[in-house]
Amino acid sequence: MTSSPDTTVLRGDLDLALRLADAADAQSLPRFDSADLDVSLKADRSHVTDADLATERAIRSLLATERPADGIFGEEYGSEGDTHRQWIIDPIDGTANFLRGVPLWGTMIALAIDGTPVLGVVSMPALGRRWWGLVGEGAWTNADVTPRSIRVSDVSTLDEASASFQSIAQWDEAGRLPALVALSRRVWRDRAYGDVYSYMMLAEGRLEMVAEFDVKEYDIAAATAIVNAAGGRMTSFDGDETISALSTLATNGVLHQDFLDLLHSPPPTTD
Repeated sequence: MTSSPDTTVLRGDLDLALRLADAADAQSLPRFDSADLDVSLKADRSHVTDADLATERAIRSLLATERPADGIFGEEYGSEGDTHRQWIIDPIDGTANFLRGVPLWGTMIALAIDGTPVLGVVSMPALGRRWWGLVGEGAWTNADVTPRSIRVSDVSTLDEASASFQSIAQWDEAGRLPALVALSRRVWRDRAYGDVYSYMMLAEGRLEMVAEFDVKEYDIAAATAIVNAAGGRMTSFDGDETISALSTLATNGVLHQDFLDLLHSPPPTTD
């Protein structure tokens, strides 16, 4: 069976994205838990390290050679070029973990076409793990000797669902703390696994929901592509099909509406 030209092109893009992840790992992993790591504060008071900057530069350099006509949107160096085909990059998602020597951080690389992520790669070299997906073609991880196909769970009731809420502070600052409490009382299990790792566990079928606030496109684009390719669903917290709403709700798909209904239900009144 012959693939359509578009699919063939996208498979080539995915191969490139995996090479971009190799280039990123070569920059980030040697700097992890380094005694001379250079750390500074950005204008928004978030941390940035020399590894963040070097990793994004390495990705941009390879893209300039391999896909010079494509646009790029990265956390550290902003946006340039075409937005029809745009590579969206978070060089180190989980910088706070990275600078504290916690291995739950990773590079996120996505290709979005007209604003919709169609492929994604997430590499967490401190764990020796990588995930990738192409929407319509499936998602995989390198957990075994050979790549293994992954898929979201088929859990169909909230009573059996496991949810990651990322952080209490996020929900509190977004004015959603009552919804988080209601969530914790309704699902089987709730934990704050944090950052991109939560989404990858969802894609592997180990969780049924991840939600967070105050996120940019580069925080979620790669995860969106992988979760969707694995059979799940990602929207904004309000259910909109966009990565630009500064919030996200990711589920196994089966429970997406149930989670939306639960999280947007009015809090119970007290007498």
